[in-house]
Amino acid sequence: LTVADEPPPAREPAGLRIGLLGGSFNPAHDGHRYVSLNALRGLGLDQVWWLVSPQNPLKPVAGMAPFAMRLAQARRVARHPHILVSDIEARLGTRFTVDTLARLKRLYRHRFVWLLGADNLVQLPRWRRWRDIMAAVPVAVFERAPYSYAALAGKAAVRFGAARVGEDALRDLVAMPPPAWAFVRLRAHPASSTAIRAGAAPAGMVG
Repeated sequence: LTVADEPPPAREPAGLRIGLLGGSFNPAHDGHRYVSLNALRGLGLDQVWWLVSPQNPLKPVAGMAPFAMRLAQARRVARHPHILVSDIEARLGTRFTVDTLARLKRLYRHRFVWLLGADNLVQLPRWRRWRDIMAAVPVAVFERAPYSYAALAGKAAVRFGAARVGEDALRDLVAMPPPAWAFVRLRAHPASSTAIRAGAAPAGMVG
């Protein structure tokens, strides 16, 4: 792995503002990049790290491309100096987000914010120790049709309703003590990993 791809603990300056985008990236596509660029700009981040999961515990193994292939595709799609593609979950041996966040916070002195699509906020209560995830780092939830209404009316949003901050505070979110989360309005992007796997991706959407 090159320094350009992988954030090394010993060489990064402390105190960077880092967005964490986790997932299977099966495959990575321009929608991931679109969210990341909006996070860099809207949240005032220094970097976004794509944490490519060796195997999402909530997704079947069948239909999952090999990890090395997904990692390589993510690096082709990212194509931005402030988006770093990482295999750190494979190297740490963590399978669950709550464990990955705990290890990252011990390894680095950066300020982290978890980047989440509205569809994942809907299913967040299915994640292991999901309340501890919300208590570990601030969370930015990005609008994704048609899930936004269900996300904002769902169990996680209701349970942490008092911790929600307005969009006028987005640039301060990464520095807020958790639990703190914001819903980020975002114009829809047509790319979808599911559609790409089904051969229905819009032309030019895969980098």
